[in-house]
Amino acid sequence: MRAWALPDLPELAETGPAVSLHDTSTGRLRLTEPEGTARLYVCGITPYDATHMGHAATYVAFDLLVRAWRNAGHEVTYVQNVTDVDDPLLERATKVGTDWVTIAERETQLFREDMEALRVVPPAHYVGAVESIPWVVEMIERLAEAGAIYHVEDDLYFSVAADPAFGQVSGADRATMTALFGERGGDPERPGKRDPLDCLVWRAERPGEPAWDSPFGRGRPGWHIECTAIALRHLGSTFDVQGGGSDLVFPHHEMCASEAQVAVPERPFARAYAHAGMVAYDGEKMSKSRGNLVFVSALRRSDVDPMAIRLVLLAQHYRSDWEWVDGLLWQAGERLERWRRAVALGAGAPAGPVVEGVLAALADDLDAPSALACVDAWVDATLGTADLADTSDPQAGAAVRALVDAALGVRL
Repeated sequence: MRAWALPDLPELAETGPAVSLHDTSTGRLRLTEPEGTARLYVCGITPYDATHMGHAATYVAFDLLVRAWRNAGHEVTYVQNVTDVDDPLLERATKVGTDWVTIAERETQLFREDMEALRVVPPAHYVGAVESIPWVVEMIERLAEAGAIYHVEDDLYFSVAADPAFGQVSGADRATMTALFGERGGDPERPGKRDPLDCLVWRAERPGEPAWDSPFGRGRPGWHIECTAIALRHLGSTFDVQGGGSDLVFPHHEMCASEAQVAVPERPFARAYAHAGMVAYDGEKMSKSRGNLVFVSALRRSDVDPMAIRLVLLAQHYRSDWEWVDGLLWQAGERLERWRRAVALGAGAPAGPVVEGVLAALADDLDAPSALACVDAWVDATLGTADLADTSDPQAGAAVRALVDAALGVRL
């Protein structure tokens, strides 16, 4: 599956600091120490509706990580999936009377366009669940050899008891895990399971549903094993960061880690887990089931500058839960206009401090709000009435424009 176009990425003369991230599995700030190429897996969309602001916040957050790593001197291998066959997509197709493949292709293309407009660096490998099926089959066979797969009727389940480290990603107690599993696509009450938390890895063919041939009979992959197989295929048995929204901590990221660690014993799946906060609207978490969505594409069609949308997202710390209100967009538009006025002057306040400040802020757990404050301070000084004749930097505008583009992804 193809991704989207790579935006122009200015090369900065300055090298950024090593990047630290809050690791969900330990609850502490962790220095990322890539061994050569930095490797990142971020869980992608299920394409049954358009990109909403919650999606955009997550992918912009991990775009900051890609940029911070690049500015620190690392090559980056970034992998993202598309769950282009799953129950929500099939249910949507049935509801609207449209072929599920048509919906998946249409919404994936719209997502590409939204990401390109927001200047998100594309993944090196953008992989659909359908194209990952051969790797999923191989993965299930490895888990079966380890004694971690069993049947419930014609479906196949992964036994979480096979992984001694199960539970270490989320740190949740069993009652919490069971509740979340039921809320987030699991089936803890299904009869015949050895453990309520065991997860489906192969769903046997049902009438009217798509299915593919496999050694286990016709069917399709479960949700979690799709990401496990794709990550192992493109990133190896251990990589630097697995990321996504905070609603993926359990069960999705917990299950992915356990499946991988049983298939490749004594190797952690990811060295760190990073999670973006949830975005609310009208007092509730933004979600398709509630219908309280603000779509990136709808704003773009309303002639909203995508850079203003991106600035709204950057103004929130990526781990924070926050609520979208329209006033944030107008504030971002004003900020964008001031930044553009300042860099257009050419000369301005010295660029050195803002370059150092922005790169340091982003290396400190992707602290975009502090980075924005550094740029605001430079803009205030440059547009201010104070006489800058003795301290003016004739190349400041160009340097700050390149910085904001390379580090924050905002084109001025």
